[in-house]
Amino acid sequence: MGMGSFESKADGGPMSDINTTPLVDVMLVLLVIFIITAPLMTRAISLDLPESDASVVTTPADTINISIKANGSLFIDQAEVSQNELETVFSKAAAASKKTPVHLRAEKDTRYEDVLNVMSLANRMGLSQIGFVTQAERSPAAAR
Repeated sequence: MGMGSFESKADGGPMSDINTTPLVDVMLVLLVIFIITAPLMTRAISLDLPESDASVVTTPADTINISIKANGSLFIDQAEVSQNELETVFSKAAAASKKTPVHLRAEKDTRYEDVLNVMSLANRMGLSQIGFVTQAERSPAAAR
């Protein structure tokens, strides 16, 4: 075992037994860590999804289309609006229907805070169906 004894040895040499208790402790801790983190890793699977040439989905007429430029300016359709005007539009839309969809377009250099402000304003007004509009990536063949 890894324990020494109180008996005196005749040769007086060093004890050559390996103490495996710290090794077992470390292995048990690692086992617990892997047991806890393994289910979390299954939710973060990176998938290479197939591409689709499906037709463009039509949007309902009551959809609110918001665009945010990198400098923080807000647009509904093509008209520039202020934060107060946006709040008015959201409140009127929420009064008509809480299921009014909001489509949000933001330039890729837009600050996260600006996007978050629009999303939280829509949520405070009762609009919870917020979708992000992105541009489809062009294939290398189409870019030529």
